[in-house]
Amino acid sequence: MILHLQPGVGVATVRLGMSADEAVEAAREVGFTGSVPECGEAPGQVLCEHGESRAEFTLGFTKGVLTDIHVHRFRIEGADVTVVLDGLDVFRTPSDELLERLEDRGHTVELNDDGVDTLPDLKVILSNESSFDHPMDEEGDPIYFDYALVTSVDFRAPRAD
Repeated sequence: MILHLQPGVGVATVRLGMSADEAVEAAREVGFTGSVPECGEAPGQVLCEHGESRAEFTLGFTKGVLTDIHVHRFRIEGADVTVVLDGLDVFRTPSDELLERLEDRGHTVELNDDGVDTLPDLKVILSNESSFDHPMDEEGDPIYFDYALVTSVDFRAPRAD
């Protein structure tokens, strides 16, 4: 399964701007399970899981509209899941190399010492600081990103002119 991170659009068949019911149904189309709570109100978040790979989407809603898609790396290393951004494998390309290649393609990359790096022009955040047991280098640092956020929210800091 290939899941395309589509900045400003969504992930795979899940589209920013969808209702909770639409987003969960779209996640089901690519093999994720999840359900909208039946509380009569629009949910803030809905978790969708892929059983075979143990990958997850957390769908974030504002006023009933999907504004954030959090993609969590599969926890089964041999999983047949590839998460792609601009043709690059987000969760199997070493994070330093991925950021360098994205910069080479003209994307602005803002590094953060806490392991949360942003691509502000794309409204994408990448992180490699989870508590799950993912591959580590000799120093104990994560090799790959394990989280990606695609959002419709502009998270760039206001610029001082």
